[in-house]
Amino acid sequence: MKKRFPRIVKYCLISLYLIFLAGSIVRMTGSGMGCPDWPKCFGYYIPPIVETQLLWHPNKDYKKGVAIIKNEKLFVAQEDFKSTIAFEMNNWDIYKKHDYAKFNVFHTWTEYINRLVSVLSGIFFLFLIIGSIKFWKENKLIPILSFGAFFLMLFEAWLGKTVVDSVLNPSTITIHMVVGLIIVAILLKLTHMVDHKNSSIKKSSSLFTNVLWVAALFSLIQIALGTQVRQYVDEQVKLLGFENKQLSLLAPDLKFYIHRSFTIAIIAVNTWLFYLNEKLHLGFKKLNWILVLLGLETLTGILMYYVDFPLGTQSLHLLFGVFLFSIQFYLVLESKE
Repeated sequence: MKKRFPRIVKYCLISLYLIFLAGSIVRMTGSGMGCPDWPKCFGYYIPPIVETQLLWHPNKDYKKGVAIIKNEKLFVAQEDFKSTIAFEMNNWDIYKKHDYAKFNVFHTWTEYINRLVSVLSGIFFLFLIIGSIKFWKENKLIPILSFGAFFLMLFEAWLGKTVVDSVLNPSTITIHMVVGLIIVAILLKLTHMVDHKNSSIKKSSSLFTNVLWVAALFSLIQIALGTQVRQYVDEQVKLLGFENKQLSLLAPDLKFYIHRSFTIAIIAVNTWLFYLNEKLHLGFKKLNWILVLLGLETLTGILMYYVDFPLGTQSLHLLFGVFLFSIQFYLVLESKE
């Protein structure tokens, strides 16, 4: 297990990126409430594929906890029972956490796959804490960080439930995103600690390291702002309809302009990093990837605003931002050697 630990850390990191991707697809498609309950989906471990499965039927066996949609309300079975010819309210409870009661098979399965990805990631994190125990005598920080990442994943799962119960509350979604990035930072720290074969001796510069910290912080702030802008778009889509999504940024709020203008500061700081790296001959080749990601991040942002959200640009925009933060943070770790 100890020899496999670096690989387990990388699997955890990859699974986390897949969660970011799956989550962005959920939001891009408006599928956040595809499963109105948590952790099950309409009370099922495997969600329905047709709406008739969620309608009340006479002479049918119902299991405790399964849901039906009736009169535009969500009802949950109180116990196992078999329905009679007439609908009997005493067998059901109205779902009280929210009043959302719609079924869309695409939205439901998009959200369900997102949850499956999270479960898979949770399994990798379980192996992470088991494997980290072997390092207790050698380096206590490794198991401490591993258990910290695991408990933050549990916190993320609870936040995911809160997001559904609150019908996609903007502040909760932002916290959900920021905590995810903190877990990324922990996994990158673990990667740097246990994967020695990729480390190489480079020149150090306190100025370069400090600017790297600023660049990583700016990226974190920008992603949080982007989450808020994304929520504004979602709210506009609800008002205008998904088919009129291209109209959602015709009259954007202040957060959008802050998010867009802050890009200038981010480009300036990262350009400064590139200049310092060349001037001081520090040899950090990953900075080339930062410039590429900045270009792709800017391009997808322009496409979303000026070309009416081409398919996939929202997911790519988020993923490029996460990769950018990841590389910046890992460079911070390398520059401190």
